[in-house]
Amino acid sequence: MIAPSIAGQPDVGRIIQSDACVSEGAVWLAATEPRFAHALKLTGPLPLRLRPDGFGQLLSAIVSQQVSVASARAIWEKLETAGMVTPDAILAVTEEDLRGLGLSRQKARYAHALAKAGLDFEALRHAPDDEVVKRLTAVTGIGVWTAEIYAMFSLGRADVFAPGDLALQEAARVLFHLPARPRERELREMARAWSPWRSVAARTLFAYYHVTKDKEGLA
Repeated sequence: MIAPSIAGQPDVGRIIQSDACVSEGAVWLAATEPRFAHALKLTGPLPLRLRPDGFGQLLSAIVSQQVSVASARAIWEKLETAGMVTPDAILAVTEEDLRGLGLSRQKARYAHALAKAGLDFEALRHAPDDEVVKRLTAVTGIGVWTAEIYAMFSLGRADVFAPGDLALQEAARVLFHLPARPRERELREMARAWSPWRSVAARTLFAYYHVTKDKEGLA
């Protein structure tokens, strides 16, 4: 079963911990919105998609910005091999050293900013969703999309959505027969109706996106 909240922290809300939690959300969405019922018939069971939390996950997100999956993986492997995946390690080298491992000048600066930020990752686990986004986006190089993805998949928040994601926008366009891809603000407003399972709605749309692109021969 899904935990209703973190003990002593009612503002945190529901936490996704297992496949059963995702299934519960999917059942609710299918009963609430017929288009989700249609999507879920095509996608089958949704993946859990939980990731670790902490410094390394955010650094990996920075590395992945605006590059292909293959490029991001190659750069990350270089950083791991060099031991550059902790705040102390990052701060012990220069931005030029980081560029030598494949980071752009901007991302090297972002990596240093993240290492200097001193984020309390334990405290983030107990912070309300809005506060998580606020604390993360205060760090140079971390935008709202990265913060919301982190809240969904590293912290397991059940009612967070990332409407700035292009795949979610495109999947919503196709699934809801929209005349154009919804903008971030429009999709955020649409997603209000999917509370308290917006993170499961995101999982559904991600899966539906891949199903539709596979059919079109684009993936």
